[in-house]
Amino acid sequence: MSNNNNNNNNKNSGNNNNKMSYEEAGRKGGEQTAKNHDKEFYQEIGEKGGEATSDNHDKKFYQEIGAKGGSQSSNSSNSSNSSNSSNSSRSNNSNNNN
Repeated sequence: MSNNNNNNNNKNSGNNNNKMSYEEAGRKGGEQTAKNHDKEFYQEIGEKGGEATSDNHDKKFYQEIGAKGGSQSSNSSNSSNSSNSSNSSRSNNSNNNN
């Protein structure tokens, strides 16, 4: 199987002609934008994007994405529980040190 992967990699690099991937171009563009703009710029474009989304979608859209976010936030409560466990371990360790 590793031979197939090597062959695919060789084909991709041979057809690439030293062109930049979309991923790399996007990363470089994002880095350059970050160098040239401040926090206010990102706040302004975020607000414009939010207004455009609001203009193009109805209440049902927000209910659906809210429900998706709600289901994910219940998973994040599990991670906060695990951090609470580690905090209690720390307090137990500090009690042992006294």
